[in-house]
Amino acid sequence: MAFRRREKRTELSKLDATPPWDVKQREEPEPTTGPFDERDAPDDEVTRIDLGALRVPIWPGVDVRLDVNEAQQVVFATLVADQSQMQIGVFAAPRSEQIWDEVRNEIAESLVAQGGAGSDSPDGPFGTELAATLVLPDGKTPARFIGVQGPRWFLRAMIVGPAATDREKAGVFEDAFAKIVVVRGSDPLPVREPVPLTLPKDVVAPQDADQA
Repeated sequence: MAFRRREKRTELSKLDATPPWDVKQREEPEPTTGPFDERDAPDDEVTRIDLGALRVPIWPGVDVRLDVNEAQQVVFATLVADQSQMQIGVFAAPRSEQIWDEVRNEIAESLVAQGGAGSDSPDGPFGTELAATLVLPDGKTPARFIGVQGPRWFLRAMIVGPAATDREKAGVFEDAFAKIVVVRGSDPLPVREPVPLTLPKDVVAPQDADQA
């Protein structure tokens, strides 16, 4: 599920990037848990697949699927395990303004308009989440939306399937999400614009999900 784009231009639709020579240094608390910005990437032994803007951990028993658009550009990475899946996307974000509250509300409104549901769940391991019900062709299914904002990036995950309501089954996805490293890059992008992902070397572009 993609973010709903608003047609009316607002402050949030402006480019988020400031020229590198105009960046001001400021004191920021160092994160102790992931997901991580590349500058805070842990020196660990975790194997990660390189998707350009994302370094996604490879866990035993977890398959990694790359979702592409009609232009054959990678837009999401999806982890699949035990009849559940977690879709991960990274988006441009403002330097200082937090956007997760607004994004979460918009997702909930969209779900309700489609016959589903969405409500805040404040006790998630990564902060406030959205507990949701998706309407799919074969019926309704539970989902969780997780959002974490870093330096000029916003990482969003959607967990669908039994793991959306079973915390034990969700553990493998939560652990993987916490080990993600974001490499935002310096290219200017409109706020909420997906940060482009790339295929790993020696990997052939998969089919669009609509064509699979």
